[in-house]
This record gives sequence, C-alpha cells and structure tokens, in this order.
Amino acid sequence: MTTSGNTPAPAQDATRTARAHSFNAAAAQYAANRPSYPPALFDALEQLAGRPLAGARVADIGAGTGIATARLHARGADVIAVEPGAGMAAEFRRTLPDVPVIRGNGNALPLADHSADFLTYAQAWHWTDPALAVPEALRVLRPGGALALWWNTSALDVPWIAAATERADRHFGLNISAEQRDLGARVADPAGRLDFTHRDIRWSRRVPLATHLANLGSHSVFLTDTEERRTAFLAEERRHLLTVFPDGIVEETYDVRLLLATTPAAPAAPATRPTPTA
Repeated sequence: MTTSGNTPAPAQDATRTARAHSFNAAAAQYAANRPSYPPALFDALEQLAGRPLAGARVADIGAGTGIATARLHARGADVIAVEPGAGMAAEFRRTLPDVPVIRGNGNALPLADHSADFLTYAQAWHWTDPALAVPEALRVLRPGGALALWWNTSALDVPWIAAATERADRHFGLNISAEQRDLGARVADPAGRLDFTHRDIRWSRRVPLATHLANLGSHSVFLTDTEERRTAFLAEERRHLLTVFPDGIVEETYDVRLLLATTPAAPAAPATRPTPTA
C-alpha cells in the first residue's frame, strides 16, 4: 500500500519510513497470521524463468519472517535471505535456523556481483527505490538469471472482500484497489530497463476469524495507526464478518501478482578451429 496522493511529499516519506519499520515490533504476529503462497506460483516462476528452483542459487530480498523463503527452500533452492529489520530477522532465525539471513535491503544488496540465479521479492519490492534496486538486481544476477516480484493481492471481485476493502479505504483514506492495479511493470521499473512478464494466480485459504483479523492487523497501515482506532476498526470488522461467516471460518481469496524478468544470457563461446598441421 502507498500513502494518499494528497499527502505532501515530506510527510509521505516520513509515513513510508514509519510503515516500513513498523513490522519489526509485530514480527511474531506477522509470521503466525500472514498467508503463504500456493505451489502454482512457484510452478509459474520456474516456467517463466526457464529453469527449476532445485539447485538454483536464490537470494530472497526483504525476506521478513521467511514465509516465502521457506517455500523456496522446500523447492530445493539454495537460499540466502536478506532482511533490513532486526525484529523480522530475529523471527526469521527462530523459524528457519538452517537458512542464512543477512541484514540489508534491495537498494544496496550485500551480495557479490553475478552471484544469484534468482532474486525474489515477496511483498517487498514496493519498499525499494527502483532507480537503485533495478541496477542492484542486474549487478547481482548471473547471466540468464531471473528477478521475480510478487504480491498476494485481495480478490476484489469477491463481494465480501470488496465490501471489506471499501471499509478499510474509508478508515485509512486509501484506494487499495487502485494500488493493487499499480503493481505492474511500469511501476516496478519506471525506466523500462527490464522486460517483465506478468502472471496472476488465484488461490484461497480458510482460517478462523481471529487469524483473519490478526492478519489484517499485521499490515503497516494498521501497525502505524493508533491503538484506539485499530481496536475499534477490528472490532467493527469482526461484527461485519460474522454476518458473512457465522461459523467463524473465513475464506480469504487472493490473486498473486507475479512479475518476472530475465537478464541476457552469457554469449556463447566462439567455436575453436583446429590448428592447421604442416
């Protein structure tokens, strides 16, 4: 999510910074309640990249608590995680003690040149500055490597989700549907240095209402709101949702937005000719 277009630029920057850092105090809540990603996402990632994740060197940037990293690791990738936040990195280490995580961010990657087959950003690219992050990705990726960006976005054609989104828009002064439409190649790389391919993958999960509300509460717009406003909104949302899901089990439906671009492959070595004999 981004801030309202009516907010002056310095205030936008301050709000963005506060939201980016807000997750560290809620890392355990984030890890316990955020949705993961469906196997079809990683199938699409491999298909578009033209190579399997198994055995690939993958750097998962903005890894958070390791939700995506765990899925990449399960596919057989050799994963290293990069995470800027101390709280999120600590939760990552608790959850995935056998996967290395280093502190850093996409604008200045703490990784060697041409060292990764994949760079992945799950729910994280929007916290970068593409003017810095795109050149960094090109520096770190090997020839023929892939930059993959993805987000779980709400399926706004589902009536109860559309209604809930409208309530959140009114509360926070946002336009979430417009922000989701902006998750495209033009915003990801305004300078057009990369040729992104786009896929949407729909999936859903069924969770207790308490988990759904805790998931909502782990988003930065909630974490940076006052406790009084946050508590009041979530209590009202609980009342709304019990009319839709009286058994207290919520079916959350998502469209994963995947953008993937590959770097040019290394040129083939010229064929050698046999040395003429006398």
